[in-house]
Amino acid sequence: MERIASKVILLWGVRRAILAILAGALGALALPPFSFIGALFVSFTLLVWLMDGAASAPGTGFFARWRSNFWLGWLFGFGYFVAGLWWLGNALLVDAEGFAWALPLAIFGLPACLAIFWGLATWLAGCLWSDGFGRLAALAVGFGLAEWLRGFLFTGFPWNTIGYGVMPIPLMMQSAGPIGIFGVSTLAVFVLSAPALLGTRRGLAGGLTLAAVLAAVHLGYGAYRLSAAPAPAADARGEQSLTVRIVQPVIDQARKMDNSDRVSVFEEHLALSALPPKDGARRPDVIIWPETSVPFILTQNRDGLTRIGDMLSDGQILIAGVVRAEDAVPGQPPRYYNSIYAIDSQGQIIGAVDKVHLTPFGEYLPFEDLLNSWGIGNVVEMPGGFTAGTRHALMTLPSGRSFYPLICYEAIFPDEIEPLVAGAAALLNVTNDGWFGDTPGPYQHFQQARLRAVENGIPLIRSANNGISGVVDAFGRVEQGLALNQKGVIDATLGGSPVPVWDSYGRQTHFWLIVVALFLIAGISRFGFKFRLN
Repeated sequence: MERIASKVILLWGVRRAILAILAGALGALALPPFSFIGALFVSFTLLVWLMDGAASAPGTGFFARWRSNFWLGWLFGFGYFVAGLWWLGNALLVDAEGFAWALPLAIFGLPACLAIFWGLATWLAGCLWSDGFGRLAALAVGFGLAEWLRGFLFTGFPWNTIGYGVMPIPLMMQSAGPIGIFGVSTLAVFVLSAPALLGTRRGLAGGLTLAAVLAAVHLGYGAYRLSAAPAPAADARGEQSLTVRIVQPVIDQARKMDNSDRVSVFEEHLALSALPPKDGARRPDVIIWPETSVPFILTQNRDGLTRIGDMLSDGQILIAGVVRAEDAVPGQPPRYYNSIYAIDSQGQIIGAVDKVHLTPFGEYLPFEDLLNSWGIGNVVEMPGGFTAGTRHALMTLPSGRSFYPLICYEAIFPDEIEPLVAGAAALLNVTNDGWFGDTPGPYQHFQQARLRAVENGIPLIRSANNGISGVVDAFGRVEQGLALNQKGVIDATLGGSPVPVWDSYGRQTHFWLIVVALFLIAGISRFGFKFRLN
């Protein structure tokens, strides 16, 4: 290890840059569908040694080292985000004639922007760099703060936050309850970087001991939580239970955008919804369709509402992803919302919730006037784009049970889930990952939605047009699911009580306590390092 570390530390110029990119790209193997955690250990070990080289390079001044550290993090992040997000380009190929020109922007442009956060992470870490395990704490602080900022700056895009790479199974997901995804990410960087100490030796015993303790607590807490958890679906019976049917129609995205095919698309949803329950099981109380599943403006199509009412049995409710239209002031086009409706067996709309956090370039266009003048438009064609909802709200059924809706990628924003989620029977994520085809994208999206169930201590119901639909319990265990490209329905029963967890405020408090503790370790180590040099 010392020989390898020395070779990496002494790299310079183009070879150092190439290794930084490759190390970041290797780390993406820890993400779904591969979930190979060992890749992140190699990635962050190499990053520590690369930064050791920048810190010890002869003839470099203070600002030169700052610049070098930033670019190391940027290159590392660029490799990670290109390897982890290349599949975004698939959405542009649905209408290749109009958007294929933008493929380089999706595959390389977005990762280049996201990598700036990781450049800032290594820049901050470099300011606190030392030669012991304190430098691992410095790196953890830098990445923890960078990932937290990535969650909300410029509308936020915390996709593939580092912590997801160390939580592939329920045993390893439970730590998200008390410290959240950003707390897990911060501590994970320290543990993932610990093998670098084997190559440089200073601080070896203390660093490896602390890393081992953190890993043991992570796994031990997961084992404790799961040992106290009921068996999956064991508490989902009784008078208070609720039976839901999740519909995954697997409609090709090109068909969904074809106006001439709207009737057949609608009928496919109705046919799947009307299938009899298997083995004489109880009929579903609630049927759930995915995001934008209704291929027309439902309030402008009375026949569509009638067909839904005819399909539903008395007392049944359909929750469907729709485009909701709302008249604007005279002379202005209607406003359109990405929404869900609750529809009863009389064909009446009895509830509606709008998407609050819209997708840039998909549902709205930042700097619209400027970009339109350059011929750039939304991927989803809608006059004026979509309008964001004003607030998150529960979808409450006539029975009194409520769902907390997360429409599409709203499920990746942990800190945007409001306290009213405590009154919900389940999180309800409706999405359409059919945009991304048979790529890692749908698997990554599903894992991030699973973590929201663990963080909030309530089940997750997920309906995707194509992707991964399923029911996940409050511990992140998949009770039932439909795989990518698998057309069908899931009938599942919800019941039992919510699992006690820390609320969002508690998770954020614990995150900041972790950051402060690691900052103190890094600062003390840095002070001692400078004292020895002097």
